[in-house]
Amino acid sequence: MTIKRSLMAALILASIPLSHVSASSSNDELPYYLRDRGTGVPSSMFGTYIEKGQLLVYLYYEYYYDTDLEYEPSEFGYTLAKEHFGKYTAHEGLIFLGYGITERLAIELEAAVITARLEKDPNDPSEMPDVLEDSGLGDVETQLRWRWFEENEKRPELFSYFETVFPLQEKDQLIGTSDWEIKLGSGVTKGFRWGTMTLRLSAEYNDDENVVEFGEYAVEYLKRVSPSLRLFAAVEGSGDEVELITEAQLHLWPHSIIILNGAVGLTKKATDIAPEVGIMFVF
Repeated sequence: MTIKRSLMAALILASIPLSHVSASSSNDELPYYLRDRGTGVPSSMFGTYIEKGQLLVYLYYEYYYDTDLEYEPSEFGYTLAKEHFGKYTAHEGLIFLGYGITERLAIELEAAVITARLEKDPNDPSEMPDVLEDSGLGDVETQLRWRWFEENEKRPELFSYFETVFPLQEKDQLIGTSDWEIKLGSGVTKGFRWGTMTLRLSAEYNDDENVVEFGEYAVEYLKRVSPSLRLFAAVEGSGDEVELITEAQLHLWPHSIIILNGAVGLTKKATDIAPEVGIMFVF
């Protein structure tokens, strides 16, 4: 099913009256600026918030398709250190765990298994094979999420996060991470009657390059359309890789949410398309 058809199905299902089931759910008793998202700590999952004592388990699949992935043969152990662009596809299965420790603090863990394929640039003269394939453990990362103060009618909410990606893969691999990656970011969130906006920015450190630089930046929008449907959109980037992300969250059963997500690259170095589908359980 295409992303367009999935979103159409989401709108039809929005008419089904369902109960409050997640940290990101809210109800009409909340002030207007919290009705899209509820009262939890913002998580790294789009439009999802974690209450104190709440456990989120998200199982999902993501596909990547990019006709012009930037690479250098030297990154894979070959002699040529020159930029080329190859065709990249990947299938990734992930698990995300998030737990609300307090009303201000949450912790997360995410791990992936991935199968990836890179087709060599026809203009690449190196000895690299025409096709590189790899599979196994992908990125494994953890985050601490901290809320400095809650939103009220006049001021936005301020939060920060600390992320670590573990170096669990050998060098010269197509998948996973071979050096420590550390990210520190902050964001502000403000709810309005027409939706909720979030702005965030981070800095990151890569052990291999031994440099601190700007990391991800994003402008996000979240809207609760009905008790059973929440819609999300964002422009997210890192350096000159910028993408448009849309998502529908379907609250179809008690304590579970179907998530349909699609990312489209807005710049050449961003992945062309990356659809995602998953189910989140709330305990």
